[in-house]
Order: sequence, then C-alpha cells, then structure tokens
Amino acid sequence: MRPARFVALGDSLTEGVGDPTGKGWRGWAALLAGGLVERPADFTNLAASGAQTRDVLETQLPAALALRPDVASVVVGVNDTLRATFDIRAVAARLDTVYAAFTERGTTVLTVCLPDPGTMMGLPGVLADPLARRQRAVNTVVHALSERYGAVHLHAAEDDWTTDRAMWSADRMHPSERGHRQLALRSHALLTAAGVRMGGPPPTAAPEFPAPTRAAGLWWLATAGTAWVVRRCGDLLPQLLRLAVDEVRHRARGTSARLDLRASQACAAALASLPLVGDAAEPEAA
Repeated sequence: MRPARFVALGDSLTEGVGDPTGKGWRGWAALLAGGLVERPADFTNLAASGAQTRDVLETQLPAALALRPDVASVVVGVNDTLRATFDIRAVAARLDTVYAAFTERGTTVLTVCLPDPGTMMGLPGVLADPLARRQRAVNTVVHALSERYGAVHLHAAEDDWTTDRAMWSADRMHPSERGHRQLALRSHALLTAAGVRMGGPPPTAAPEFPAPTRAAGLWWLATAGTAWVVRRCGDLLPQLLRLAVDEVRHRARGTSARLDLRASQACAAALASLPLVGDAAEPEAA
C-alpha cells in the first residue's frame, strides 16, 4: 500500500501566514501533514495568499487532481468576502465543482468554516455586520456542501478560540502558531474519527517558537499588515462604505432584519441553483 497523499488548497490561512518558522510560513496544514502522511514528499501545499474560490477552482484544483491525493483540504472564501465582486451564487458553484471533483475520485475532503473578518479585525458594527453576513453565507454553503459530499468538516467559526487573543496573530486575520496548532489538532481528531488512516500522532498544542513580542506585532501590522489589508480589500472600500450607510439607515428604521433576510434568501437561492450530484461538469486534471 502506497503512503497516503495529502494536498492542501486555499488561501493565506492554509499557506501558513501567522505561523513563521524562520524559513517562511508553516501553518496548520503542514502541522497536520506531520501526523497524516508518512513522508514529507506526500504532502503538497498549493494554497496561495490572496486566493479566492476562482483561484482554487481554476488553478489549484487541476494541480491537486494530478497528484491523486487521498485527503484534500479546501479552506477558502474569506478573500471572496473582501472583494467588491462578491457573489455567493458563484462561490457556491465553484466550491460545488471542487468538492465533487475530489469526491468522484475517492478523495476524502476536509473543510473548515471560519469567523468573519470584520469582527476579528474589530471593525465598527456598521462595517463589520455586512462582512459578517457574507461570511455567514460562505459558511452556510460550506456546511451544506460538506454534508452533500460527505466531507470531514471542522466548524471553527464560533468557538472559544475566536476570542482567545493568544490564538491569533497581530493582524487578527490569521491564527498564531498556537491557533494553527489547534486547527491541526482538531482536524487530526476529525479525520481519525472518520476512519482516515493516520500516519502518525497529532501535533502538540504547545508552541514550538516564542510568541512575537507586542512591539514586533505592532510593527508588522503597521508595515506588512497594512499592505496586506490594502491588497486584499482595497476595491471593497467604496462598496463597504455604501453598505455601511445602508446599515445605518436600516438600524434607524428598525429594519435591520431585512438585511439578514435578504442575505439568507440569496444564500438559499445559490444552493438551490446547484446541479444535482453527478450532473456537474468534470474539470480536467493537469
């Protein structure tokens, strides 16, 4: 029997941002791989900073299918919520195609839903709430599709770890080493419970490296962190301001529930528009 193969797809979270090792980023997927595969060569991390669902579908998926993985993690969607082009119907269609492609090949799919970026960054409510609705929609889609395709799903959107400062890096968008380790530990436990053959023990919860000092964190946030935010959501700002004005208007009228209902209806329509299982077009492997 050949060693298990693990391929990770996604954005900067899976790339490992927030968990520096001195040689670059490591992250939860690499930590999980240490207890999943028997050889380093059997783990491939295709995740890239800034990736959206379109990037996962069009670029990462073909490369992943060519590797014939036994386990594939797909953690993406936050960057979609930070763009002016956000479209939950498109997000649902892309994720459906990705999950289906792996499932049809017998690959175990690992999915994760995440907290909304506005709340994690501490934005005012009128700015955070529109982003929260978007992330809730993405999480709803991930939940539904995980069930549809029998994926191993880690719910990490509302746990205590979201309010534990030690679990997050200076930018409040990416986990710290401790947070990445928690994601890896919990993923290892879920895969084990699902009957996936694990090649080794789970990673330890205790950090290997000392946490960055507060001064170092503030310096990163003022330099690289600011640039990261501008690159990820620069085109969103005009739209977000319009959404904030709409939020204030509905709050003043006491009709904020209409915004929640509108988002829920859009999400339901996105899921309803998906093809029946087995009818989706099959992407070609690279």
